[in-house]
Order: sequence, then C-alpha cells, then structure tokens
Amino acid sequence: MEGIPTHIGIIPDGNRRFAKKLLQQPWKGHEWGTDKIKRVFEWCKESGIKIMTIYALSLENLTSRPQDELGFLFALAKRELREMITDKKCFVHRNKVRMNFFGRLDLLPKDVQNLITKVHKVTKKYKDYYMNVAMAYGGRQEIVEACRKIGAKIANGKMKPCDIDEASMRQHFWTNGYQDPDLILRTGNEKRISNFLIFQSAYSELMFVNKFWPDFKEDDFKKAIKEYARRERRFGK
Repeated sequence: MEGIPTHIGIIPDGNRRFAKKLLQQPWKGHEWGTDKIKRVFEWCKESGIKIMTIYALSLENLTSRPQDELGFLFALAKRELREMITDKKCFVHRNKVRMNFFGRLDLLPKDVQNLITKVHKVTKKYKDYYMNVAMAYGGRQEIVEACRKIGAKIANGKMKPCDIDEASMRQHFWTNGYQDPDLILRTGNEKRISNFLIFQSAYSELMFVNKFWPDFKEDDFKKAIKEYARRERRFGK
C-alpha cells in the first residue's frame, strides 16, 4: 500500500519510567510494555504493515541491569514464549505470524533458548506476518560477528576478499532474510537509535515519540504512519 511502511522497527523505550511515574515497581512497566507490543501488532495489521522488529533487550542490558530485573524479564519472556507454543488462540497463531529471534541468543538462559527454538519451529510455516525480536542484540556486535564469519571463510579458502560486498555482508548478519526497516520508531522521548539495526537503518525514516512505551496509543501510532506517508524517501539521492 502506497505510503505505508512494509517493515517497522520499534525501540519501545520508557517502561521503567512509566511505572515509576505511577509509583509502581519499575519492572512492572515491562509487563505493560509486553502487552503494548500485542496492541501495536494489531494496529500494524490494520494499517497493512507486514513486518515488525522489536528491540527487546540489548547486549549492554545483560550487564547493566540488576539481576532481579533480568530475572523478571526472563520470567516474562518464558511466559509469553510458552503461550506461543501451547495456546492456539495466541495472536501468533490466529494471525499466522512467523516469529524470529536474533542476537547473541547463546547468552540467554538455557530454558529461554529452548523455548525460542520451539517457537521458531511452531511458527516457521506462517507467512502472513513477521515479528522479529532482538534479544541480547547490538548492531555493532552484529557487524563484527559478520566480519569474523567472513574472515574465517577467507582463511579456509571458501571466499575471496574481492567477494565482500553489501550483499555478502547481509548474508552473515543475524537479520539475514529480512528487508531493511522502512521506519524506525522510538518512544520515551530519547532521540537516538542505541545500537539498533545500525547497518540496516541507513535509509530508514526515524521518528521519536514523546511518550513512554506503555502509554503509546493508537492515535500516536496513526500520527506516525501519516507522518511517514508525507515524507519523501530519497535513499541518498
């Protein structure tokens, strides 16, 4: 559909600050934020957007966040993953959503890794919508890891330095197989992309919303899509 992004990347910032504002435990905001992702999926569906990529957990978060908070986040993730596996009424099954998780997944707890693998399997045939979840992810680290893989292939004689181009780099990214985001939206009134899809977002439209993620409403979403439609994308030309 003309004027509508095919792929939207989202940095859902402000969960903890929203909870503090309501005098709740800061981590309660993550639960509200998870529910908001499901609402935003419905808004994307209604607008004709087929692909969502959510920045759920950065690599830096694994060392910068308190262990109690990480424990809460992983428990929340396991709850949602189990629902995707066992509940056929879950939104991923009702809407035929293929789930993809990428990042340094090997750094996550083993039980979380196992559930992610099962979710991949039960949704791998779905093609109506796609939801990517970046966990233990960093854009710079993704590029470094791709370079390591390419370097190993060159050392083993499977690739030549002259073979390196943008396409070959993409094949070694964690996000390999998905087109670049047309729009990246960040809530929380922070105006930066925080190491999110830094290669893939070279020509993405960026929008920053002065609302915490749990307080992000349908009207805010519609305004962002209308603003996107008004912009002229030049792709460096």
